[in-house]
Amino acid sequence: MVTNGIERQQILRMASSLPSGPLVLSLYLLLFPVCLATDSASITYHGGPLLTGNLHLTLIWYGQFGRVHKNVIRAFVESLHYNAGANLQPQVSSWWNVVESYQEVAGKGSSPINVKVVKQVTDLKYSAGKVVTSEFIQKVLRKATGGDSNTIPVILTARDVQMQGLCFTKCSQHGMLGDHQQPYIVVGNPESECPGSCAWPFQKPDKGPLSITLNPPNGNLGVDAMVIAFARALVEAVTNPYKTGFFQDNSNNANKTVEAASACWGIFGSGAFDGYTGKVRVDPETGGGFNGHGSRGRKFLIPAVWNPKTKSCWTLL
Repeated sequence: MVTNGIERQQILRMASSLPSGPLVLSLYLLLFPVCLATDSASITYHGGPLLTGNLHLTLIWYGQFGRVHKNVIRAFVESLHYNAGANLQPQVSSWWNVVESYQEVAGKGSSPINVKVVKQVTDLKYSAGKVVTSEFIQKVLRKATGGDSNTIPVILTARDVQMQGLCFTKCSQHGMLGDHQQPYIVVGNPESECPGSCAWPFQKPDKGPLSITLNPPNGNLGVDAMVIAFARALVEAVTNPYKTGFFQDNSNNANKTVEAASACWGIFGSGAFDGYTGKVRVDPETGGGFNGHGSRGRKFLIPAVWNPKTKSCWTLL
């Protein structure tokens, strides 16, 4: 069903008066399957190359990271191709299958896009400082890759590193480095800086309507929010690596380009609307909100992605 603004506020007021707890939250998510209207302009193909085949990632742990952070991020990458079994549905790999379908829509055939972590680099001394700028990115990437252009470097910043623009929903970004136009990804950690912008739905938003927050599925707000940001950046690096692939026709500003993941911002399940994730599941043991099963027994909350075949936002639930 589709609700108007008054009805949405009534639903949220009702939700705020309910007692808290995983069971009540699960009932709420099932009872109110309202829809979020998306922008009428579709994500279209502009003729440029996509990233296909084997994608080798270099993870750059910039700053102090705990074991949980590293394990969860690596498990997420593994989950893109992991078969969790019939009893563990839906799976993160189903989400990645939608990303792989962009090749077919672009007329480039249909084949798996195999993502694998081939190298990890740790920078505990903050060699480029604690503020992410364009100069910071170039310095860190060149040092970490050693000039190897056959890898996609991913900078993951610790909680005490500031990322310019993080407070304006720039929770991650992708771009190109050097003459070879080597794709790269930067993922910010919103645990300390602007959690109300980039840690939702695990943190109350800074602005907007009343929102129900979820417990992070892996028990750590920082890394579970980083998984969401990383997932968005990875999708857009694959589908629009050189700014000539898939993006929205009316978004010609480089800083406001609407791409395959940003077109579905804030949507995690069917029936989403502003301030409401849509349908998700709650782990009965941990109380964590999730929508996809992955490797190592991990559960993840994965953002919606634009489906190029149905021309609509697609979610696991």
